[in-house]
Amino acid sequence: MALKSRGTPSIPKRYFNRDESWLDFNRRVLEEAQDDSNPLLERVKFLAITASNLDEFFEVRVAGILQRIEDGYHEPGPDLMTPQQTLDSLAEETHAFVSDQYACWNNQLLPALARAGIRMRAWQDLDEAQRKYAIGFYQSEVDPLLTPITIDPAHPFPHVLNKALCLALLLHRKRKAASTQVLGVVTVPRALPRLVALPSALGNVDYIFLHELIEFQAAAMYRGYEFLSRAAFRVTRNSNLYLQEEESRSLLESVRAELHNRRKGDAVRLEIESDAAPEIVEQLRANFELDEFQIFYTHGPVNLSRLMNLYTKTEKPELKYPPFVPRGLRLHRESTNLFGEIRRRDILLHHPYDSYSTVVEFIRAAADDPAVLSIKQTLYRTSANSPIFQALREAAQSKEVTVVVELMARFDEASNIRWARDLEDAGVQVFYGTVGLKTHCKLALLVRRDPEDGVVRQYAHLGTGNYNVETALFYTDLSLLTANPTLTNAVHNVFNYLTAHSESDDYAPLLVAPLNLAEGFAQRIHREAKYAAEGKPAHIIAKMNSLLEQGIIDALYAASQAGVSIDLIVRGICALRPGVKGLSDNIRVRSIVGRLLEHSRIFYFLNGGEPEIYAGSADWMPRNLFERCEVVFPILDPQLRQRIRDEILAAYLADTSESRFLLPSGKYVRAAKRAGDPRAGFKAQEFLIQLAEDKASIRGIPSPPAEAPVANPAAAPAMDESLTSLTGKVAQSIDSPSKTRAKTSSVAKIPRTANEHRRQRK
Repeated sequence: MALKSRGTPSIPKRYFNRDESWLDFNRRVLEEAQDDSNPLLERVKFLAITASNLDEFFEVRVAGILQRIEDGYHEPGPDLMTPQQTLDSLAEETHAFVSDQYACWNNQLLPALARAGIRMRAWQDLDEAQRKYAIGFYQSEVDPLLTPITIDPAHPFPHVLNKALCLALLLHRKRKAASTQVLGVVTVPRALPRLVALPSALGNVDYIFLHELIEFQAAAMYRGYEFLSRAAFRVTRNSNLYLQEEESRSLLESVRAELHNRRKGDAVRLEIESDAAPEIVEQLRANFELDEFQIFYTHGPVNLSRLMNLYTKTEKPELKYPPFVPRGLRLHRESTNLFGEIRRRDILLHHPYDSYSTVVEFIRAAADDPAVLSIKQTLYRTSANSPIFQALREAAQSKEVTVVVELMARFDEASNIRWARDLEDAGVQVFYGTVGLKTHCKLALLVRRDPEDGVVRQYAHLGTGNYNVETALFYTDLSLLTANPTLTNAVHNVFNYLTAHSESDDYAPLLVAPLNLAEGFAQRIHREAKYAAEGKPAHIIAKMNSLLEQGIIDALYAASQAGVSIDLIVRGICALRPGVKGLSDNIRVRSIVGRLLEHSRIFYFLNGGEPEIYAGSADWMPRNLFERCEVVFPILDPQLRQRIRDEILAAYLADTSESRFLLPSGKYVRAAKRAGDPRAGFKAQEFLIQLAEDKASIRGIPSPPAEAPVANPAAAPAMDESLTSLTGKVAQSIDSPSKTRAKTSSVAKIPRTANEHRRQRK
């Protein structure tokens, strides 16, 4: 989906609209559902993910835009669009997107599922045995949970919870005048699976949607009524939290209280089946006070996100990605335990290719080891039944344990409140970070009196992802385990900042938001521009989830004009416009969407031939640089830097299968797949999986295109480089980028502090 270019065509806008860019990302996910080269059930999963993504987009972004309009904001943003213009654009594009979602479901996935023996059955299609089973399931499992309601003066419209699937029934009283109509509403129980598995013939898997089963049993709930029409619907509500943060203890209570308001926030979207009677639609629209653009008619099941049940419940492994075994950590023969190994060397883990069990073992060993004196850790999101959480509880029985819990991790607030209270009950010192800043950094710090020599040392884990063993199975992230005092002392200072708001003069070698992270990135970008202006090779590679910060973008523009070669790997939002003559000629932007969620943040700077590589928790977003506590850490070990360059970054830059390139127009195009091109069909994620499994048939990483892709991929010049080894041409091109003519440009200024950032925005 191309981003619409507004303004003077000959002078394109410097920045894309963030919300249009996000929708474009979700469309790239939808393309994976449409791609028949992916396993069938994985395609269903991708479709469910697009629906879940869109839910959150309406709950947060669209709700926020509506509120800004209501509050009287009319000024355009950096993208030159006012809130109303953004809303008008999103109204058109989201409706088109939903239409494409259901086209994918009806025209591609449903027929393919049927051919594979997976059938979505309507009530009238069930055989006798299936009907008997369905009725029994309804009577025993469903009916006791239902509360049918009719809307009349004595029974006002019930409060419909956020994203709860409901049935609306247009009813006629049989004993009243012909004109008497009432609306019935039944909430579909969330506690039950949305898909009910039915008895099936050998080789088939049959399901019926739960709401369809309830529809065909509705007569028993509404005796004395004639059914005129019925339709499933769902309401999405504003889920932003609005808090007055004062102190940490009141913050916990404020978040807990505000969570109740989320369930009943203002409605921002109504999804309803396309064959719903106009009378039903109008009553719902009026009740929820919605405009027409907020009504979405679905040509299929309401709430496609629940198709994730189809993926998880269907036992057909041949229709899913083949499982792979992550690479386990091998200790040196002279290391007796993990701590001994970390003393020998820094350990870099690339998840999920490297097993996350090493991180769990790091915390688990700390809890069990009597030589460990204290544990400090941040928790942003974690998983149910987390072994890390359990280890922290147990450790508190014998040592000092401090945990910084972020209460306001969006949509995880309720679970984080539970973690915080359970940890406190176990004797853990729990803090809630710094008022006004989310604690988003991923840190753990252990103090151990090593029995081998009696020396007290600190051991640290620094990561790009959450301490969540479930998402670690499909999120790509980096972990660094280190006993290097330069790093561990800096991590110690960060924890002092989090628990006592004690600001250090120097967190080096770490970059810490909101204190010096933005300035640190700015200095390194400007340094590359200086080298380029001097005629020296200069190269920046930055991999992240989103790129939005205007100051960073301006600095990259200036660096491009100075001649710096810039490769950006941005999975989601990208407000930067690449490839514009005189502005961003030397910037290439690609997005990789595939089997695994690209979540790691990696930043490479050639630095005059002495490369620096950083990783961390922060994207180049205003909230990460100025409104959160983030930590970005250097990779100090030369061998680990080489691994990131030659194995990880080189693979991403060579990917031609799952990469889409951002064009100056705003359109994303897949990399060229030309016959005879050694790069054609190369998948970075597949390569890294093979590498982790130590397969002998691993292909080398092919060289990436030297130039940004052209508007017509088929017209791209042929590349005849053969496949190379991991340390081949791609890695070489990272440290030896194509020389480009330096151009004079002004140095962009990035705010140094959060307050300066806010003043600039005003």
